[in-house]
Amino acid sequence: MTRVPTTRLSPLCFFILLCAGSQLFTAEVTLAMKITSTGSQTLQLAQGEQKTLACTYTPGPEDVGELDIEWTLISPDTTQKDEMLLSYSGGRKYLHGNPALMKGMDFAVSDPTRGDASLSIAKLTAAHTGTYQCKVKKAPGLDTHKITLLILERPSVPKCWLEGDESVETSVSLHCRSDGGSPPLQYVWRRESGGPIPPTITQDPFLGELRITNHSVDLAGIYACEVSNTVGKERCRLKLQAIKPHNRAGVIAGLVSGCLLLFVIIIIILLVLFFRCSRQRQRYEKDFSNEIKEDAPAPESRPSSRISSRHSRRTYSQTSQTDHHQVASTSTGHTLPKYDNEYGYIV
Repeated sequence: MTRVPTTRLSPLCFFILLCAGSQLFTAEVTLAMKITSTGSQTLQLAQGEQKTLACTYTPGPEDVGELDIEWTLISPDTTQKDEMLLSYSGGRKYLHGNPALMKGMDFAVSDPTRGDASLSIAKLTAAHTGTYQCKVKKAPGLDTHKITLLILERPSVPKCWLEGDESVETSVSLHCRSDGGSPPLQYVWRRESGGPIPPTITQDPFLGELRITNHSVDLAGIYACEVSNTVGKERCRLKLQAIKPHNRAGVIAGLVSGCLLLFVIIIIILLVLFFRCSRQRQRYEKDFSNEIKEDAPAPESRPSSRISSRHSRRTYSQTSQTDHHQVASTSTGHTLPKYDNEYGYIV
């Protein structure tokens, strides 16, 4: 039986062949169509900003076909068709997407055949959130590049306010709140005057609260609250005072003095009113008695009335007795006794 001789490659020959193969493979890759844009493929951007999605390319020497560029919005549902936005073919530009979404969207350069197929968006909105794909084809070369946009809302200008008493040795809390902005929002309090915030003072980065349990003069100053998310930040300022408590003994003494003074004033007013009313009452009684004396007639004298009465009785008696005596004397024919005015008939 005849043995067939085998040829063994030396290690040097094997290394030479390996280097030659790698160089050939590298040359083939380098000569193909390649998108050269670099950077993060996931971008978090704020609403209202202008953004350019980079898509620069370099064709290979064998890529001699017609240039074809496509920008599409990849559907998150794999069962749905991707949405074509913008294309360039045969030397012409074509718009394919929703007009509301395509507003302000165009190629970044007027001639995308010069190696720049970047997409420009004039004003970002929440509707622009999604994954965009740039495809550049020049037969036989072809390459793609994807960029994901996450459009967020900037924080609105926060409102700062204070709760509690600004007096020394009391509890006080500083609050900060932003009504707008994509979560998560983070709040940070800083001191703009008087040095940094002591570590003993606690603050909540999610609620925007800075709590001071034992206020002092050293903590007074200007405080700033900054609210931020991944696309922006805003701030507000607040002035914190330190009010020293008043002397309690002096306050009590002042209150007592004030009460006593008020009591004395009330007593004086009551006395004045009392004397004034008494004087007016006396004056009224005096005037009333004078009016009675002027209006009432003077009473008759008692002796004169007795004299008049006696005189009238005597006159009446004298007249009656005279008439009676005349009648008697006429009827009998005899002379009657003489009548005495003082003692009556004489018997």
